[in-house]
Amino acid sequence: MDRHYLLYAMEGTIRLEADGRRWTLPPARAALIAAGHPVTISILSRLTSASVLYAPSFAPPPPQVLSVFDVSPLARELIAECRQWGPEGGALSPYAQRIFETLVAVILKLAETPSPCVLPTPASPGLARALALTEQLADGTPVFTEIAKATGQSPRALARRFSAEMGMTWREALRRIRLIRAVEALAGGDAPVTEIALGVGYTSLSAFNTAFRDLMGKSPREYRATFRD
Repeated sequence: MDRHYLLYAMEGTIRLEADGRRWTLPPARAALIAAGHPVTISILSRLTSASVLYAPSFAPPPPQVLSVFDVSPLARELIAECRQWGPEGGALSPYAQRIFETLVAVILKLAETPSPCVLPTPASPGLARALALTEQLADGTPVFTEIAKATGQSPRALARRFSAEMGMTWREALRRIRLIRAVEALAGGDAPVTEIALGVGYTSLSAFNTAFRDLMGKSPREYRATFRD
C-alpha cells in the first residue's frame, strides 16, 4: 500500500500479524502502519471497522513502521467524524482538511507509546499448537506438562521453544494472554474488575491487579477510566 494506514475496530476484534508479532485490536486499540509495510489481518468476530489512509506527503511519517496503541476518547471521536468522507468524495473541504490533520497529529502522538499487549508469533508448528491450546485453556487451570503431551512434545523441548521463539516462558505467555483479554474486557464493557479477573483465569484479585499494573503501568480501574473520559 502506498499510503500510511490507520486501522481501527469500532466494534468487534481484529488480529494483526507483522514482523513476527501479533496483536488483537479490540475497540481499545488501533494500528498505524507505514506505507509499503506488509501486514496480515484476520477478522475474529462480527466487525465494524474504520480505516484512514493518508499520503506520505500529507503529514510526517509514523514513528515506527508499525505501531499498535491505545485509542484515546479524542481519537475515537475524530475517527468517527472522518467516516463521512470516503475515497470517492473528491477534494477535502477546509473543515475536513483540518479534521484529518488533527486526527493524524493525535494518532502520531499516541503511536509514540506502543501498547505492550503483544505476543510474538510462533515460528514452529509445535509451538503454534501449544500456544493455541494454551489460549483455549487460559481461563481455566492449564498445566504445562499436559499441554506438552497433548501437542506431542516433551516438556523440556517445548520450554526451549517458548524461550527461543517467543523470548518468554510458557507461564509468562499464559499471563500475557490473560492480561490481553482483560484489557479487551475493560475497554469494551462494564463488567466489574473482579468478574474480569476471574473470567480470564485469575483466582486472586490482588494477583490480577499486580500483574496488570506490571504490564500496563496502571491499575485495571485506572486503565478503564482512560476510555471513559
